[in-house]
Amino acid sequence: EKRSKKLKFISTSIKDMALTNNIWNWFKSSKDETIDTCHPLSIELERQIGEQIYNALQGNIVEEVLREIKTSSSSDAYWRSNMEGHSLKVEKELLPDFYQLCHEVKEKLGVKDKVDFYITGDSSVNAFSVAAESEGEPHIVNINSALFDLMTTDELRFVVGHELGHLLNKDTALARLIQFVFPPNAEVPVTLQYKIRLHEQLAELVADRYGYMAVENLDVCVTAFFKMASGLDLVKMNVSIEALLADNNRRLEYFLKDKGMSRASHPVNPIRVQALNLFAKSKSKEDLDKGMEELIAILLKVGDCEQDEYTAKFIASAGLIVANADDNIAKDEIDLIISQLASLKIFPRQFLDEIAKGDVMETFNDAVTNLLRINPGMRDGMLRYMIAIVMSDKIIAKDEVELLYNFGESIGLSKIEVANAIAESIQQSYVPSLDAIC
Repeated sequence: EKRSKKLKFISTSIKDMALTNNIWNWFKSSKDETIDTCHPLSIELERQIGEQIYNALQGNIVEEVLREIKTSSSSDAYWRSNMEGHSLKVEKELLPDFYQLCHEVKEKLGVKDKVDFYITGDSSVNAFSVAAESEGEPHIVNINSALFDLMTTDELRFVVGHELGHLLNKDTALARLIQFVFPPNAEVPVTLQYKIRLHEQLAELVADRYGYMAVENLDVCVTAFFKMASGLDLVKMNVSIEALLADNNRRLEYFLKDKGMSRASHPVNPIRVQALNLFAKSKSKEDLDKGMEELIAILLKVGDCEQDEYTAKFIASAGLIVANADDNIAKDEIDLIISQLASLKIFPRQFLDEIAKGDVMETFNDAVTNLLRINPGMRDGMLRYMIAIVMSDKIIAKDEVELLYNFGESIGLSKIEVANAIAESIQQSYVPSLDAIC
């Protein structure tokens, strides 16, 4: 009941909200500044992950190399040719009303760069933006023609503001870097895949905030979301804003109860609507950030069953116990633990640190008990993981072997079964240390 009250919408015009007016004034005074942690439209985690991905891919070096070969790799010519050849450019003389709308939104959001707006004949309910690769070239914002059949003028303002938000947030630049380092069919490390997806989802929430500022009306944003999701004309279908918000609350509750996941590049609509609701009504940035934590927690979910969480806890706690059995936790051992956690956690090192700060043995025993309850067939895999940790630093200590025997016995394996598993692992993957050889 408390959660239902927490999620309940109050459909109110932005002009009646003292807090949102404060955010709007804050936004107007900071339009000329670079997006940073102090910017009211930013999401700190989105900024942090973007920087982490950029640094991991050596963005400063790669971009410098790309600048040297830009004459042969530039995508500006491709996009410009495609839009000029297959789409309708929004010119003042040709489409005066929509031209004025686009440039009013552009001015309102403080976009100082040149932007060319296009309309493409496409039945899909969609829009996109492309940042110019070369300095001085106009950016591109495209609106598919299907949107004009569904959207009101204000809803189109929201869509245009959203796409301009992507340009202001410099999302395309990071996407280009990722696509260059990992071209189609390239294998992207699992942890990086998760972080790229999370960054894309958070960037959509940031762009939604720009769309909201463009139109200054929460109801308009909500109806735009549902029209894009359903492709329906809500007026013709006699759907009210109250019914949409009530439906959104019900569906959001499903995700908050750890049942639903958001795995696409765009967050699910219940999250997007509630994120804008929080943005419109929070009394301070602190309140906004606190409210967003619950929504972001949904985006952070990787596993979708009870077993996944216990598996992550086992990997972390068992890894720490085995690595510390010889009183010397090696970097190779920690690297292996983190690589195994990467398939289950977006922030594996942070998760490992949290386990290390608690009662590791209690976490270990609890994880083992529950994993054997859920799936007794995991015994062999659990043992082999612990053996892999033992061998990861290329030193097999007697204390570590004793620990393996004790663990095997505790989960119902005989000493010979444990010995066979150790022997097989030695044959298959053990490599002596260079220090020992030299």
